[in-house]
Amino acid sequence: MNALLLYPHFPKTFWSFDRLLEMAGVKAFIPPLGILTVASLLPPHWNLRFHDRNVAEEPEDDWQWCDLVIVSAMLVQREDFHHLIRKAVTMGKKVAVGGPYPTSLPEHALQSGAHYLILDEGELTVPAFLEALQQGAPTGVFRATEKPDVSLSPRPRYDLLQRDDYLMMAVQFSRGCPFNCEFCDIINLYGRKPRTKQNHQLLGELQTLYDLGWRGSIFMVDDNFIGNQHNVKHLLRDLIPWMQEHRYPFNFLTEASVNLAEQPDLLKLMAQAGFFGVFLGIETPDQDSLAVTRKQQNTRHPLVEACQTINSAGLVIYAGFILGFDGERTGAGERIEAFVAETAIPQPMLGILQALPNTALWTRLEQEGRLLPEADILCGDQNTLMNFVPTRPLQEIGREYVQAFWRMYEPTTYLERCLRHCLAITPNPHCSQQMHVPLVRAVRLLALLIWYQGLRRPGLRRQFWLQLLQMARQQPRLLALYLGLCAAGEHFFEYRQLARERIGDQLGQDPLLVPSPPAPDVSAREAVLVGVD
Repeated sequence: MNALLLYPHFPKTFWSFDRLLEMAGVKAFIPPLGILTVASLLPPHWNLRFHDRNVAEEPEDDWQWCDLVIVSAMLVQREDFHHLIRKAVTMGKKVAVGGPYPTSLPEHALQSGAHYLILDEGELTVPAFLEALQQGAPTGVFRATEKPDVSLSPRPRYDLLQRDDYLMMAVQFSRGCPFNCEFCDIINLYGRKPRTKQNHQLLGELQTLYDLGWRGSIFMVDDNFIGNQHNVKHLLRDLIPWMQEHRYPFNFLTEASVNLAEQPDLLKLMAQAGFFGVFLGIETPDQDSLAVTRKQQNTRHPLVEACQTINSAGLVIYAGFILGFDGERTGAGERIEAFVAETAIPQPMLGILQALPNTALWTRLEQEGRLLPEADILCGDQNTLMNFVPTRPLQEIGREYVQAFWRMYEPTTYLERCLRHCLAITPNPHCSQQMHVPLVRAVRLLALLIWYQGLRRPGLRRQFWLQLLQMARQQPRLLALYLGLCAAGEHFFEYRQLARERIGDQLGQDPLLVPSPPAPDVSAREAVLVGVD
């Protein structure tokens, strides 16, 4: 069997980092771990060709060569996903699809002509697909009624990657999350009982990347890295000596719940193991909204203090925020702005709430008759207004989103946050706290950064050089981290304009030209407390 494995294009989103990747001389942020794991589940005698279309499109000869096309996708990749299915069908090729998008909305893949739907988690459904294929089944939908034991999951085929074209590599220790957030589809896709690999498995994956020559940053792509705290502590205790023995060839970024701040021993172990950053789902400083969306874990500890605790442990904070929860009061966008200003989180991801298929939110809104007719088409796209009827005016939510995003990523405001955040971080004595870039690319990135922010923009030049001098004096060990955050700003400075245009088109007006209510004359700290109280 000649199998062509394809990973579709990503559109320009908050996380696409297009400008930063271009400046760094790479093509994509991280590789697609799911389809690389599927590749390991396929028969060893099959001939495989893999292409991440975000790195380079497949040559036309590969379409002639293959017997079977395998495509994996997330919701945001839907456009190219359907293009690939239709192209394969037109050429008379069999098509098998999987991943979060077809798992959530299998009918979409069937409508485009996919022959085989390998849904849920591949450790269980790929073998069922292979058996059906061997028996000559022309089509099939393969689902799992249980979750697989990930300790039996094979090592991803990292050898198929053009590794130098990525900013980071990716590994996974666990799947699932113990919490019950109403809007989240992770618990539907992967369950509420976090399942972990064996320590030797993960260390084996790291050794593979090491042997392949990778040196740099690795994204630990767990849904919630600390979901199973007992197992993750055991992992870190084994990871630390491995990292020491190999002279810290990697550093790690991951995702975790805010209750990480309540675990000082875990924070210490993460620093010792080489973690430099963590993405937190903060969502909102409004306690009422957190209760509505069942995110109680964010209400147990003051959020500002939690961020300060994580910073002082040596971790950069990346965070997600959402507008549009039921019962949300006017000014939620401004309260998020105030929270971001106080915590100096450099890269707050602000989104508008959407109901994802099969989540508790989707089910509730469907029962209430509030889902829009095209809800399944709208969901998953960034810079798209809500796919349901909200409890406050949609125009108001859209306006608050654009205005908050625009102000938070105003260049001088963004650079000031980067400085304050880096000054608040405790330097890690064990490893560097930055995304590693090879020396030649780092020099190019620095040169472009100096050109864009230190020379070309008159309103930014003085601030850039003064802050750079302050970092060099006060936090010299974090200078590379700071410069990396500054460089990432080039993506966000462009993306905020795109967000303004996309939402403006849907609202029928430019949200920045619509006056917002006067901001209360209070400090950032007081503004946050207004939202909390």
